[in-house]
Amino acid sequence: MLTRRLRSTLATCTALAVLSLACGAAAQQATQPQTDTTLKPIVLKGKRVKAGDVAADTPLASQTTAEDIRKRDIVNLQDLGRTTEAGVDYVDTKPGKPGGLFLRGLGGARVVTLVDGIPIQYFENFAREGQATTSLSSTNSTFDFSSLATVNVVRGADSSRIGPGALGGALVLRTLEPEDLIGPDKDWGGVVKADTSSEDRSVGGSLAVAKKIENTSILFQGAYKRGLERDNRGVRDIDGSARTVPNPSETDQSNLMFKIRHEIEGGHRIGITAERFLSKSDTDLRTLWGGTAPASFLTGQYSGSEDRERDRVSLDYEYEAPEAGSPVSRANFSLYWQRLAQEAGSGSLRNNGTYIRNDNMQNNAYGITGGLESDFSRDGVDHTIRLGGSASLQYFSEYLYANTAGATSASESDIPDVTGKSLGIYLEDQMAFGNSGFTLTPGIRFDAYSYDPDASLAGNTGYGPLGYPASTSGSRFSPKLLATYDLTPEVQLFAQWSMAYRAPTMNELYLMFPNISSGYAVVGNPTLKAETSNGFEIGATYTDADLTGKLTVFHNRYKNFIDQVTDTTTLWTNPSTGGPGSIFTYRNRANVEISGVEAKIRKEFANGFFTHASLAYAFGRDTDTNEYIRTVAPFKAILGVGYNQETWGTELTGIFSTGMRPDGQDNTFEAPGYGIANLTGWWEPEQAKGLRVQAGVYNIFDTRYYNAVGVRGINPNTVSSTNQPVAFYSEPGRSFKLSLTQRF
Repeated sequence: MLTRRLRSTLATCTALAVLSLACGAAAQQATQPQTDTTLKPIVLKGKRVKAGDVAADTPLASQTTAEDIRKRDIVNLQDLGRTTEAGVDYVDTKPGKPGGLFLRGLGGARVVTLVDGIPIQYFENFAREGQATTSLSSTNSTFDFSSLATVNVVRGADSSRIGPGALGGALVLRTLEPEDLIGPDKDWGGVVKADTSSEDRSVGGSLAVAKKIENTSILFQGAYKRGLERDNRGVRDIDGSARTVPNPSETDQSNLMFKIRHEIEGGHRIGITAERFLSKSDTDLRTLWGGTAPASFLTGQYSGSEDRERDRVSLDYEYEAPEAGSPVSRANFSLYWQRLAQEAGSGSLRNNGTYIRNDNMQNNAYGITGGLESDFSRDGVDHTIRLGGSASLQYFSEYLYANTAGATSASESDIPDVTGKSLGIYLEDQMAFGNSGFTLTPGIRFDAYSYDPDASLAGNTGYGPLGYPASTSGSRFSPKLLATYDLTPEVQLFAQWSMAYRAPTMNELYLMFPNISSGYAVVGNPTLKAETSNGFEIGATYTDADLTGKLTVFHNRYKNFIDQVTDTTTLWTNPSTGGPGSIFTYRNRANVEISGVEAKIRKEFANGFFTHASLAYAFGRDTDTNEYIRTVAPFKAILGVGYNQETWGTELTGIFSTGMRPDGQDNTFEAPGYGIANLTGWWEPEQAKGLRVQAGVYNIFDTRYYNAVGVRGINPNTVSSTNQPVAFYSEPGRSFKLSLTQRF
């Protein structure tokens, strides 16, 4: 069956590629266009612009380039949120406390991550994420910043071009291409970087090199980093649940990428991309050590681990029309295989014997993604038609290995094996009305999915009383309308209405973890409805030689918002009370709203000084119950002033945040507001062309502060294996970075 499916996918890709080739050939043979249609000339500005690049042409996106990444020493998503993107929050996973990437108050499956247009599957296991022994880190971070050419943060509830899941926005990543490294009048180029950070006592290095031989280009990129636990401002270096210093940990992270590209006459380019990301962490779970009870973990005898791996191979095709007259101006398609695997667990000895828990999740995806664009003019209106989409076939599996005092009978799959199919097609028309400065872009996307779970799993006792999982499918149209107006050559106004759509995840639908002897079960809800949203954006951008700025106001309305809930059941009893048992599951909230404002400005002065500022504020609530949505971060601002000369520069940056909005509950921690200062400097010696030395001190005053979203579920009144004292969750104190970068 797999062979037939692959053959069908390959046939589809071949047909699309042949169609693009045929269109290009037809353009070369055409002698005269139709009398009522005039094709716009193609203007090339340095690098290729991929058709179907979801972040290439929208005022809702902000971009961080490879040069920005190197100059600001951005090595992870936390760095991104404290340098160029005030509205980005990334929370580290801690024992019993899941983390991940958050945009506009939404995270998890509501934020899409795309690498070269290929989505990274979001993993979760609700039954295990609240335990200290099997927590899973977010798969949003299974990539290496040194391999990237651009990072686009696309904000807003818009599925029209990004695809399903983009209720909060998307992280759209483009990896390095040979032309990103090879300079003008050269046939090779490269960059080497070495860096160290006291924040996690890490040492790392990366290399990217490209070579062009006639019409063929080759790129190789590799990176490696070894570090320890991320620092905090805790002081209690003790064992047990009162510990506030991080658990000792060692992490090895590596990334390898290879690309080959071949130019074919007529504007065609074909290639192969192979990529592998691997992260391995080992941790001494000292927060669990100690105690005399039979189930207590022996001191020095209990540790945890987490391995994350993403592998990708893709066949890539690009087309750029060499001259006006082609019905297809640009096109790109990628036929890919991507494997995402994650294993988290712990093991060794308790007072009453061996205790091991290992949760393994894996997703193999076979798919195609891409699009094409056509530029033409008709009746005084310049059109850019964009048509594209994606299709994928996924095979998901999950298994928990459990060993309790030598017995493995509790080993089972919390989530059944699932075969998933998805299809998405989008169409939009960007219409520029002559010289009026007004552009209107209507668009629509159709998405469909189906999940087919394997109900024959043995050993999961929950299927007896609760029933076997059933297949699920759904579809949705997501329209959008974007309008822009060039008020002056420097000022552009924009407004957009768009809809977004997210199907329930396999975890939300099919999770099954029964612990009936203890009176509870953690289960999915196969009757969940898909989440939908309406997003409204209005704003303005200003671009001049020495001043750039952007202001956006947004309001998003969500329907069928999927949330976690606790219900009771009479299928079993609670052995402690004799009353009904408990079911931890999911439900749809009818109405949720999130509104806010984002702004960014940068000013360059003729004397070498510059200043910049960015801010993000959002407010979210359930409009039926008036409950606050606590994944919405409080107000945050980044302010900076600096000075640059040709060979050196320095910058002082302040990051400021208000406290978390109180929810009226005594058992939740509202993180207080904070302000921290960072100082960085760089030097490019004239004697060593291409060399850059950069250093920085972060959190200069060693302030204790918290990521408000990351501590929203902490109970300050108690401690346990999954709820340490508040200081355990504090952010790093004063730290230092040093890096050396050499470009060739």
